[in-house]
Amino acid sequence: MSGFQRGDDTPVLITEAEPSYDDQQAVRRKKYALMMSLRIPCLIAAVMVYPIWWLSLIIIAVSIPLPWIAVLVANDRPPRKSEHVSRFEGERSARELDDPQHRVVDSQ
Repeated sequence: MSGFQRGDDTPVLITEAEPSYDDQQAVRRKKYALMMSLRIPCLIAAVMVYPIWWLSLIIIAVSIPLPWIAVLVANDRPPRKSEHVSRFEGERSARELDDPQHRVVDSQ
C-alpha cells in the first residue's frame, strides 16, 4: 500500500468543521449515562461499609452531587472555535465606493 491509502473505510477529516450536532449529543449522552451509573455502585458501597460509618457518609456525600454534575456535563457543548474573519483593512473614500459611472438596471 502507498502512504495515502488506508486499510479501513474510515473517512479522512479534511475540514476544520465541528463534529455534527448528533455526534456531539451522542458523546454528551454517553458521559451522562456513565456518571449516573456511578451513583448506584456508590450507594451499594456505602451499604457494604456501613460498619465504618464515617466512610459510608463520605461515599454517600460523593454520590449526592453526581446527578447535578451529570446534567451540567451533558448540557455542556464544546467551545466554539475562534475564527479569523477576513476583513478589508485598507482605506477608501465614499467616492470610490459609490462609482457614479456604474449603471444599475432596474428590471421593473
